[in-house]
Amino acid sequence: MTVIFEKSVAGRRGARPPECDVPDRAEVASRLLRDRPAELPELSEADVVRHFTALSRKNFGVDSGFYPLGSCTMKYNPKATEQIARLAGFCELHPLLPQLPGGDVMVQGALEVLFEMNRLLCEICGMSAFTTQPLAGAHGELTGVMIMAAYHKHKKNRKTRILIPDTAHGTNPASAAIAGYQVQTLPSDETGLMNLRTLAAAMDDEVAGVMLTCPNTLGLFNPDIARICRMVHEADGLMYCDGANLNALLGVCRPGDIGFDIIHVNLHKTFATPHGGGGPGAGPVGVCERLVDYLPASVVRKNPDGSYRLDYDLAHSIGYVAPFYGNFGVILKAYAYLLMLGGEGLRRVAENAVLNANYVREKLKGHYDLPYPQPCKHECVFSASAQAAAGVRAIDIAKALIDRGFHPPTMYFPTTVPEALMIEPTETESKETLDAFIAAMIEIAELARTDPQQITGCPRTTPVGRLDETRAARKPDLASL
Repeated sequence: MTVIFEKSVAGRRGARPPECDVPDRAEVASRLLRDRPAELPELSEADVVRHFTALSRKNFGVDSGFYPLGSCTMKYNPKATEQIARLAGFCELHPLLPQLPGGDVMVQGALEVLFEMNRLLCEICGMSAFTTQPLAGAHGELTGVMIMAAYHKHKKNRKTRILIPDTAHGTNPASAAIAGYQVQTLPSDETGLMNLRTLAAAMDDEVAGVMLTCPNTLGLFNPDIARICRMVHEADGLMYCDGANLNALLGVCRPGDIGFDIIHVNLHKTFATPHGGGGPGAGPVGVCERLVDYLPASVVRKNPDGSYRLDYDLAHSIGYVAPFYGNFGVILKAYAYLLMLGGEGLRRVAENAVLNANYVREKLKGHYDLPYPQPCKHECVFSASAQAAAGVRAIDIAKALIDRGFHPPTMYFPTTVPEALMIEPTETESKETLDAFIAAMIEIAELARTDPQQITGCPRTTPVGRLDETRAARKPDLASL
Protein backbone atom coordinates (compact mmCIF):
# COMPACT_ATOMS: atom_id res chain seq x y z
CA MET A 1 0.00 0.00 0.00
CA THR A 2 1.30 3.44 -0.91
CA VAL A 3 1.81 5.88 1.96
CA ILE A 4 0.87 9.51 1.51
CA PHE A 5 4.51 10.71 1.58
CA GLU A 6 5.19 8.64 -1.55
CA LYS A 7 2.51 10.63 -3.41
CA SER A 8 4.10 13.97 -2.59
CA VAL A 9 4.93 16.31 -5.50
CA ALA A 10 7.21 19.27 -4.79
CA GLY A 11 5.37 22.58 -4.89
CA ARG A 12 1.87 21.12 -5.02
CA ARG A 13 -0.67 22.70 -2.65
CA GLY A 14 -4.29 22.21 -1.74
CA ALA A 15 -4.92 25.95 -1.33
CA ARG A 16 -2.91 29.16 -1.66
CA PRO A 17 -4.27 31.80 0.74
CA PRO A 18 -3.29 35.44 0.14
CA GLU A 19 -0.43 36.95 2.06
CA CYS A 20 -1.51 38.01 5.54
CA ASP A 21 -1.67 41.83 5.88
CA VAL A 22 -2.04 41.75 9.69
CA PRO A 23 1.22 42.52 11.52
CA ASP A 24 2.64 39.49 13.27
CA ARG A 25 3.16 40.53 16.89
CA ALA A 26 3.85 37.04 18.24
CA GLU A 27 7.23 36.76 19.90
CA VAL A 28 8.44 33.17 19.79
CA ALA A 29 11.73 32.12 21.29
CA SER A 30 14.25 31.33 18.57
CA ARG A 31 14.94 27.93 20.13
CA LEU A 32 11.32 26.98 19.37
CA LEU A 33 11.48 27.97 15.69
CA ARG A 34 12.33 25.51 12.89
CA ASP A 35 15.56 26.02 11.04
CA ARG A 36 13.99 24.50 7.91
CA PRO A 37 10.41 23.93 6.67
CA ALA A 38 8.45 20.97 8.04
CA GLU A 39 8.89 17.95 5.79
CA LEU A 40 5.21 17.37 5.12
CA PRO A 41 3.79 15.72 2.00
CA GLU A 42 2.86 18.20 -0.72
CA LEU A 43 -0.45 17.30 -2.37
CA SER A 44 -3.64 18.79 -3.70
CA GLU A 45 -6.85 18.63 -1.71
CA ALA A 46 -8.21 15.96 -4.07
CA ASP A 47 -5.09 13.82 -3.57
CA VAL A 48 -5.47 13.96 0.21
CA VAL A 49 -9.22 13.22 0.18
CA ARG A 50 -8.82 10.29 -2.21
CA HIS A 51 -5.92 8.84 -0.25
CA PHE A 52 -7.75 8.76 3.06
CA THR A 53 -11.05 7.72 1.49
CA ALA A 54 -9.25 4.73 -0.04
CA LEU A 55 -7.81 3.88 3.37
CA SER A 56 -11.26 4.11 4.98
CA ARG A 57 -12.60 1.53 2.52
CA LYS A 58 -10.11 -0.98 3.87
CA ASN A 59 -11.60 -0.72 7.37
CA PHE A 60 -14.07 -3.33 8.56
CA GLY A 61 -16.86 -2.48 10.97
CA VAL A 62 -20.48 -3.12 11.80
CA ASP A 63 -21.55 -0.73 9.03
CA SER A 64 -19.70 -2.71 6.37
CA GLY A 65 -20.16 -6.35 7.32
CA PHE A 66 -20.97 -9.11 9.77
CA TYR A 67 -18.88 -8.86 12.93
CA PRO A 68 -19.43 -12.08 14.94
CA LEU A 69 -16.94 -11.48 17.76
CA GLY A 70 -18.02 -13.68 20.65
CA SER A 71 -18.28 -12.08 24.10
CA CYS A 72 -18.04 -8.62 22.51
CA THR A 73 -21.60 -8.12 21.22
CA MET A 74 -20.70 -6.16 18.09
CA LYS A 75 -24.14 -5.15 16.87
CA TYR A 76 -25.32 -2.55 14.38
CA ASN A 77 -25.38 0.96 15.86
CA PRO A 78 -28.57 2.89 14.97
CA LYS A 79 -27.80 6.23 13.40
CA ALA A 80 -30.68 7.97 15.15
CA THR A 81 -28.83 7.80 18.46
CA GLU A 82 -25.76 9.33 16.82
CA GLN A 83 -27.87 12.31 15.76
CA ILE A 84 -29.20 12.73 19.30
CA ALA A 85 -25.69 12.74 20.75
CA ARG A 86 -24.78 15.54 18.31
CA LEU A 87 -27.57 17.87 19.45
CA ALA A 88 -26.02 21.17 20.48
CA GLY A 89 -27.71 21.12 23.88
CA PHE A 90 -25.79 17.96 24.71
CA CYS A 91 -22.53 17.99 22.76
CA GLU A 92 -21.68 21.59 23.64
CA LEU A 93 -22.09 21.17 27.39
CA HIS A 94 -19.16 21.49 29.73
CA PRO A 95 -19.19 19.62 33.06
CA LEU A 96 -17.77 22.64 34.90
CA LEU A 97 -20.64 24.98 34.04
CA PRO A 98 -21.24 27.06 37.18
CA GLN A 99 -24.14 26.76 39.53
CA LEU A 100 -26.86 29.38 39.37
CA PRO A 101 -27.58 31.66 42.32
CA GLY A 102 -29.31 29.55 44.94
CA GLY A 103 -27.30 26.43 44.11
CA ASP A 104 -29.24 25.19 41.10
CA VAL A 105 -27.14 23.29 38.58
CA MET A 106 -27.31 24.63 35.01
CA VAL A 107 -27.00 21.32 33.18
CA GLN A 108 -30.45 20.07 34.12
CA GLY A 109 -31.02 18.18 30.85
CA ALA A 110 -27.80 16.22 31.20
CA LEU A 111 -28.52 15.42 34.84
CA GLU A 112 -31.99 14.22 33.89
CA VAL A 113 -30.47 11.86 31.29
CA LEU A 114 -28.10 10.43 33.91
CA PHE A 115 -30.87 10.10 36.50
CA GLU A 116 -33.29 8.42 34.08
CA MET A 117 -30.57 6.16 32.66
CA ASN A 118 -29.78 4.95 36.16
CA ARG A 119 -33.48 4.34 36.78
CA LEU A 120 -33.85 2.31 33.56
CA LEU A 121 -30.75 0.24 34.28
CA CYS A 122 -32.09 -0.51 37.77
CA GLU A 123 -35.33 -1.76 36.23
CA ILE A 124 -33.56 -3.87 33.58
CA CYS A 125 -31.06 -5.43 36.00
CA GLY A 126 -33.13 -5.63 39.18
CA MET A 127 -30.78 -3.38 41.15
CA SER A 128 -31.44 -0.57 43.64
CA ALA A 129 -29.00 2.03 42.30
CA PHE A 130 -26.44 2.61 39.55
CA THR A 131 -23.42 4.78 38.90
CA THR A 132 -22.51 5.81 35.36
CA GLN A 133 -18.95 6.88 36.19
CA PRO A 134 -16.93 3.81 35.02
CA LEU A 135 -15.45 4.39 31.58
CA ALA A 136 -15.39 0.79 30.33
CA GLY A 137 -16.37 -2.73 31.30
CA ALA A 138 -13.08 -3.52 33.04
CA HIS A 139 -13.27 -0.19 34.84
CA GLY A 140 -16.77 -1.16 35.95
CA GLU A 141 -15.41 -4.45 37.27
CA LEU A 142 -12.79 -2.65 39.33
CA THR A 143 -15.43 -0.26 40.65
CA GLY A 144 -17.65 -3.18 41.62
CA VAL A 145 -14.86 -5.00 43.45
CA MET A 146 -13.91 -1.76 45.23
CA ILE A 147 -17.51 -1.50 46.43
CA MET A 148 -17.27 -5.11 47.58
CA ALA A 149 -14.08 -4.30 49.50
CA ALA A 150 -15.62 -1.19 51.08
CA TYR A 151 -18.62 -3.20 52.26
CA HIS A 152 -16.47 -5.83 53.94
CA LYS A 153 -14.17 -3.22 55.46
CA HIS A 154 -17.13 -1.35 56.94
CA LYS A 155 -18.43 -4.59 58.47
CA LYS A 156 -14.92 -5.45 59.72
CA ASN A 157 -15.03 -8.73 57.80
CA ARG A 158 -11.71 -10.44 57.21
CA LYS A 159 -12.05 -11.28 53.53
CA THR A 160 -9.01 -12.14 51.43
CA ARG A 161 -10.17 -14.12 48.37
CA ILE A 162 -12.47 -13.86 45.40
CA LEU A 163 -13.59 -16.99 43.55
CA ILE A 164 -13.67 -16.84 39.75
CA PRO A 165 -14.50 -19.63 37.26
CA ASP A 166 -11.95 -20.68 34.66
CA THR A 167 -14.24 -19.46 31.86
CA ALA A 168 -14.18 -15.86 33.12
CA HIS A 169 -13.08 -12.86 31.11
CA GLY A 170 -9.44 -12.14 31.83
CA THR A 171 -10.29 -8.76 33.29
CA ASN A 172 -12.14 -10.43 36.22
CA PRO A 173 -9.06 -11.78 38.01
CA ALA A 174 -7.13 -8.64 37.06
CA SER A 175 -9.76 -6.39 38.65
CA ALA A 176 -9.90 -8.52 41.80
CA ALA A 177 -6.10 -8.48 42.12
CA ILE A 178 -5.88 -4.70 41.63
CA ALA A 179 -8.45 -4.29 44.41
CA GLY A 180 -6.15 -6.26 46.71
CA TYR A 181 -7.77 -9.69 46.70
CA GLN A 182 -6.26 -13.10 46.12
CA VAL A 183 -7.86 -14.92 43.20
CA GLN A 184 -8.89 -18.55 43.35
CA THR A 185 -9.87 -20.12 40.04
CA LEU A 186 -12.66 -22.70 40.05
CA PRO A 187 -12.56 -25.29 37.24
CA SER A 188 -15.71 -25.86 35.21
CA ASP A 189 -17.40 -29.25 35.26
CA GLU A 190 -18.08 -31.47 32.25
CA THR A 191 -21.08 -29.33 31.31
CA GLY A 192 -19.01 -26.14 31.12
CA LEU A 193 -20.57 -24.66 34.27
CA MET A 194 -19.52 -23.85 37.82
CA ASN A 195 -20.06 -26.95 39.94
CA LEU A 196 -21.82 -26.67 43.31
CA ARG A 197 -19.52 -29.21 44.96
CA THR A 198 -16.42 -27.36 43.74
CA LEU A 199 -17.84 -24.08 45.02
CA ALA A 200 -18.75 -25.58 48.40
CA ALA A 201 -15.21 -26.93 48.81
CA ALA A 202 -13.75 -23.47 48.15
CA MET A 203 -16.14 -21.49 50.36
CA ASP A 204 -15.01 -20.28 53.77
CA ASP A 205 -15.24 -17.15 55.90
CA GLU A 206 -12.43 -15.44 53.96
CA VAL A 207 -14.24 -15.49 50.61
CA ALA A 208 -15.28 -11.92 49.80
CA GLY A 209 -17.38 -12.92 46.83
CA VAL A 210 -17.72 -14.67 43.51
CA MET A 211 -17.33 -12.99 40.10
CA LEU A 212 -19.52 -14.82 37.63
CA THR A 213 -20.35 -14.04 34.01
CA CYS A 214 -24.04 -14.72 33.37
CA PRO A 215 -24.53 -16.34 30.90
CA ASN A 216 -20.95 -17.56 30.92
CA THR A 217 -18.42 -17.17 28.13
CA LEU A 218 -19.47 -20.50 26.63
CA GLY A 219 -22.87 -18.94 26.09
CA LEU A 220 -24.40 -21.17 28.79
CA PHE A 221 -26.80 -20.20 31.56
CA ASN A 222 -26.20 -21.99 34.86
CA PRO A 223 -29.49 -23.44 36.15
CA ASP A 224 -27.97 -23.56 39.67
CA ILE A 225 -27.26 -19.84 39.75
CA ALA A 226 -29.81 -19.06 42.50
CA ARG A 227 -28.32 -21.80 44.73
CA ILE A 228 -24.80 -20.46 44.05
CA CYS A 229 -25.92 -17.01 45.20
CA ARG A 230 -27.42 -18.43 48.39
CA MET A 231 -24.23 -20.37 49.20
CA VAL A 232 -22.12 -17.24 48.84
CA HIS A 233 -24.52 -15.09 50.86
CA GLU A 234 -24.51 -17.63 53.70
CA ALA A 235 -20.78 -16.88 54.10
CA ASP A 236 -21.50 -13.11 53.98
CA GLY A 237 -19.95 -12.98 50.52
CA LEU A 238 -21.20 -10.92 47.59
CA MET A 239 -22.17 -12.05 44.10
CA TYR A 240 -20.70 -10.03 41.25
CA CYS A 241 -22.26 -10.38 37.80
CA ASP A 242 -20.01 -9.66 34.85
CA GLY A 243 -22.69 -8.12 32.63
CA ALA A 244 -20.80 -8.38 29.34
CA ASN A 245 -23.33 -10.97 28.17
CA LEU A 246 -26.45 -9.11 29.28
CA ASN A 247 -27.68 -9.13 25.68
CA ALA A 248 -29.02 -12.65 26.33
CA LEU A 249 -31.14 -11.60 29.32
CA LEU A 250 -32.76 -8.27 28.40
CA GLY A 251 -36.41 -8.20 29.39
CA VAL A 252 -36.31 -11.91 30.28
CA CYS A 253 -34.23 -12.26 33.43
CA ARG A 254 -32.96 -9.69 35.93
CA PRO A 255 -29.64 -10.58 37.62
CA GLY A 256 -30.70 -8.84 40.83
CA ASP A 257 -33.77 -11.06 41.11
CA ILE A 258 -31.54 -14.17 40.93
CA GLY A 259 -29.37 -13.00 43.80
CA PHE A 260 -26.54 -10.93 42.30
CA ASP A 261 -25.46 -7.99 44.47
CA ILE A 262 -23.30 -6.08 41.96
CA ILE A 263 -23.31 -5.89 38.17
CA HIS A 264 -21.48 -3.91 35.54
CA VAL A 265 -23.16 -3.23 32.21
CA ASN A 266 -21.31 -2.59 28.95
CA LEU A 267 -23.33 0.17 27.32
CA HIS A 268 -21.01 0.00 24.31
CA LYS A 269 -22.00 -3.64 23.78
CA THR A 270 -25.53 -4.35 24.97
CA PHE A 271 -27.06 -1.00 24.14
CA ALA A 272 -25.62 -0.45 20.68
CA THR A 273 -23.20 2.43 21.01
CA PRO A 274 -20.03 2.34 18.89
CA HIS A 275 -17.62 -0.29 20.11
CA GLY A 276 -14.05 -0.97 19.16
CA GLY A 277 -11.10 1.01 17.88
CA GLY A 278 -10.04 1.87 21.39
CA GLY A 279 -13.33 3.25 22.66
CA PRO A 280 -15.23 5.03 23.89
CA GLY A 281 -16.74 2.66 26.41
CA ALA A 282 -19.08 2.92 29.36
CA GLY A 283 -19.42 0.42 32.20
CA PRO A 284 -22.13 1.56 34.66
CA VAL A 285 -22.26 -0.41 37.91
CA GLY A 286 -25.45 -1.37 39.72
CA VAL A 287 -25.79 -2.53 43.32
CA CYS A 288 -28.41 -4.02 45.64
CA GLU A 289 -29.92 -2.01 48.49
CA ARG A 290 -27.28 -2.84 51.12
CA LEU A 291 -24.47 -1.53 48.90
CA VAL A 292 -26.03 1.79 47.81
CA ASP A 293 -24.05 3.85 50.34
CA TYR A 294 -20.75 2.63 48.84
CA LEU A 295 -21.35 3.92 45.30
CA PRO A 296 -18.90 6.47 43.85
CA ALA A 297 -19.54 10.17 44.45
CA SER A 298 -21.34 12.10 43.21
CA VAL A 299 -24.90 10.81 42.77
CA VAL A 300 -27.63 12.57 40.79
CA ARG A 301 -30.71 13.23 42.96
CA LYS A 302 -34.15 14.46 41.96
CA ASN A 303 -35.53 17.33 44.04
CA PRO A 304 -39.19 17.56 45.11
CA ASP A 305 -39.73 20.33 42.55
CA GLY A 306 -38.55 18.06 39.69
CA SER A 307 -35.10 19.63 39.28
CA TYR A 308 -31.85 17.69 39.67
CA ARG A 309 -28.78 18.13 41.84
CA LEU A 310 -25.49 16.39 42.59
CA ASP A 311 -25.15 14.76 46.00
CA TYR A 312 -21.60 14.48 47.34
CA ASP A 313 -22.60 13.61 50.93
CA LEU A 314 -22.10 9.84 50.88
CA ALA A 315 -20.71 8.57 54.16
CA HIS A 316 -19.27 5.28 52.89
CA SER A 317 -18.62 6.14 49.21
CA ILE A 318 -15.53 4.73 47.53
CA GLY A 319 -15.00 8.24 46.15
CA TYR A 320 -14.42 9.20 42.53
CA VAL A 321 -13.51 6.53 40.00
CA ALA A 322 -13.53 8.80 36.92
CA PRO A 323 -13.61 12.47 36.01
CA PHE A 324 -17.15 13.84 36.29
CA TYR A 325 -19.98 11.40 35.49
CA GLY A 326 -18.70 8.95 32.87
CA ASN A 327 -18.61 8.99 29.07
CA PHE A 328 -21.73 11.12 28.71
CA GLY A 329 -22.04 10.79 24.93
CA VAL A 330 -22.11 7.00 25.19
CA ILE A 331 -24.62 7.12 28.05
CA LEU A 332 -26.82 9.43 26.01
CA LYS A 333 -26.81 7.12 22.98
CA ALA A 334 -27.66 4.12 25.14
CA TYR A 335 -30.47 6.07 26.83
CA ALA A 336 -31.95 6.97 23.45
CA TYR A 337 -31.62 3.34 22.35
CA LEU A 338 -33.58 2.18 25.40
CA LEU A 339 -36.33 4.72 24.80
CA MET A 340 -36.59 3.65 21.15
CA LEU A 341 -36.99 -0.03 22.04
CA GLY A 342 -39.04 0.02 25.23
CA GLY A 343 -39.61 -3.04 27.38
CA GLU A 344 -41.09 -5.20 24.63
CA GLY A 345 -38.31 -4.28 22.23
CA LEU A 346 -35.61 -5.18 24.75
CA ARG A 347 -37.13 -8.62 25.27
CA ARG A 348 -37.17 -9.17 21.50
CA VAL A 349 -33.48 -8.22 21.39
CA ALA A 350 -32.64 -11.07 23.76
CA GLU A 351 -35.00 -13.54 22.09
CA ASN A 352 -33.61 -12.90 18.62
CA ALA A 353 -30.00 -12.91 19.82
CA VAL A 354 -30.55 -16.33 21.41
CA LEU A 355 -32.41 -17.60 18.35
CA ASN A 356 -29.61 -16.49 16.00
CA ALA A 357 -26.88 -18.08 18.13
CA ASN A 358 -28.70 -21.40 18.33
CA TYR A 359 -29.36 -21.33 14.58
CA VAL A 360 -25.63 -21.00 13.92
CA ARG A 361 -24.91 -23.71 16.50
CA GLU A 362 -27.28 -26.17 14.86
CA LYS A 363 -26.05 -25.49 11.32
CA LEU A 364 -22.35 -25.85 12.13
CA LYS A 365 -22.31 -28.60 14.74
CA GLY A 366 -21.81 -31.30 12.11
CA HIS A 367 -18.77 -29.50 10.67
CA TYR A 368 -16.92 -28.34 13.80
CA ASP A 369 -16.57 -29.94 17.21
CA LEU A 370 -19.15 -28.69 19.70
CA PRO A 371 -17.69 -29.36 23.16
CA TYR A 372 -20.89 -28.45 25.02
CA PRO A 373 -23.90 -29.57 22.98
CA GLN A 374 -26.69 -28.08 25.11
CA PRO A 375 -28.65 -25.10 23.75
CA CYS A 376 -26.78 -21.83 24.18
CA LYS A 377 -27.85 -18.29 24.88
CA HIS A 378 -26.35 -15.35 22.96
CA GLU A 379 -23.22 -17.07 21.60
CA CYS A 380 -21.95 -20.51 20.68
CA VAL A 381 -18.43 -21.90 21.04
CA PHE A 382 -16.96 -24.46 18.64
CA SER A 383 -13.57 -26.16 18.59
CA ALA A 384 -11.44 -26.47 15.46
CA SER A 385 -9.61 -29.46 16.96
CA ALA A 386 -10.62 -31.75 14.11
CA GLN A 387 -9.35 -29.24 11.54
CA ALA A 388 -6.17 -28.69 13.57
CA ALA A 389 -5.42 -32.41 13.30
CA ALA A 390 -5.22 -31.86 9.53
CA GLY A 391 -2.96 -28.82 9.93
CA VAL A 392 -5.66 -26.10 9.84
CA ARG A 393 -5.90 -24.20 13.11
CA ALA A 394 -8.49 -21.74 14.37
CA ILE A 395 -6.38 -18.78 13.23
CA ASP A 396 -6.27 -20.22 9.69
CA ILE A 397 -10.05 -20.44 9.66
CA ALA A 398 -10.22 -16.83 10.81
CA LYS A 399 -7.92 -15.70 7.97
CA ALA A 400 -9.99 -17.65 5.45
CA LEU A 401 -13.13 -15.86 6.64
CA ILE A 402 -11.47 -12.52 5.90
CA ASP A 403 -11.05 -13.57 2.27
CA ARG A 404 -14.76 -14.37 2.19
CA GLY A 405 -15.83 -10.96 3.45
CA PHE A 406 -16.46 -11.75 7.11
CA HIS A 407 -14.75 -10.52 10.22
CA PRO A 408 -13.40 -13.52 12.17
CA PRO A 409 -15.11 -14.62 15.38
CA THR A 410 -13.25 -14.60 18.68
CA MET A 411 -10.49 -17.22 18.67
CA TYR A 412 -8.78 -19.22 21.41
CA PHE A 413 -11.22 -18.02 24.07
CA PRO A 414 -12.43 -19.28 26.41
CA THR A 415 -9.16 -21.04 27.07
CA THR A 416 -10.98 -24.10 28.39
CA VAL A 417 -11.84 -25.00 24.77
CA PRO A 418 -8.90 -25.99 22.52
CA GLU A 419 -8.84 -24.17 19.16
CA ALA A 420 -11.90 -22.21 20.27
CA LEU A 421 -14.10 -20.32 17.81
CA MET A 422 -16.60 -18.16 19.68
CA ILE A 423 -19.46 -16.82 17.55
CA GLU A 424 -21.97 -14.17 18.66
CA PRO A 425 -24.32 -13.14 15.84
CA THR A 426 -26.43 -10.70 17.94
CA GLU A 427 -30.03 -9.88 17.10
CA THR A 428 -29.28 -7.39 14.32
CA GLU A 429 -28.17 -9.90 11.67
CA SER A 430 -30.67 -11.33 9.18
CA LYS A 431 -31.11 -14.98 8.32
CA GLU A 432 -29.58 -14.27 4.89
CA THR A 433 -26.42 -12.88 6.50
CA LEU A 434 -26.19 -15.82 8.87
CA ASP A 435 -26.73 -18.30 6.03
CA ALA A 436 -23.90 -16.70 4.05
CA PHE A 437 -21.58 -16.90 7.08
CA ILE A 438 -22.59 -20.51 7.75
CA ALA A 439 -21.93 -21.42 4.10
CA ALA A 440 -18.45 -19.87 4.32
CA MET A 441 -17.69 -21.79 7.52
CA ILE A 442 -18.84 -25.07 5.95
CA GLU A 443 -16.76 -24.42 2.82
CA ILE A 444 -13.69 -23.74 4.97
CA ALA A 445 -14.27 -26.93 6.96
CA GLU A 446 -14.51 -28.96 3.74
CA LEU A 447 -11.34 -27.41 2.30
CA ALA A 448 -9.53 -28.03 5.57
CA ARG A 449 -10.34 -31.70 5.08
CA THR A 450 -9.63 -32.01 1.34
CA ASP A 451 -7.11 -29.26 0.52
CA PRO A 452 -5.65 -27.68 3.69
CA GLN A 453 -3.23 -25.42 1.79
CA GLN A 454 -6.18 -23.51 0.39
CA ILE A 455 -6.87 -22.37 3.95
CA THR A 456 -3.42 -22.07 5.50
CA GLY A 457 -2.39 -19.62 2.77
CA CYS A 458 -5.18 -17.13 3.56
CA PRO A 459 -5.74 -14.24 3.44
CA ARG A 460 -5.04 -13.56 -0.23
CA THR A 461 -7.29 -10.54 -0.84
CA THR A 462 -5.90 -8.14 1.78
CA PRO A 463 -3.15 -5.50 1.36
CA VAL A 464 -0.88 -7.65 3.53
CA GLY A 465 -0.89 -11.41 4.01
CA ARG A 466 0.28 -13.43 6.97
CA LEU A 467 1.97 -11.37 9.65
CA ASP A 468 3.96 -12.40 12.66
CA GLU A 469 1.10 -11.88 15.12
CA THR A 470 3.29 -11.41 18.18
CA ARG A 471 5.73 -9.07 16.47
CA ALA A 472 2.89 -7.07 14.91
CA ALA A 473 1.48 -6.43 18.38
CA ARG A 474 4.77 -5.66 20.10
CA LYS A 475 6.60 -3.86 17.29
CA PRO A 476 3.99 -2.47 14.89
CA ASP A 477 5.31 -0.96 11.65
CA LEU A 478 2.87 1.92 11.36
CA ALA A 479 4.63 3.45 8.38
CA SER A 480 3.51 0.53 6.21
CA LEU A 481 -0.20 1.14 6.82
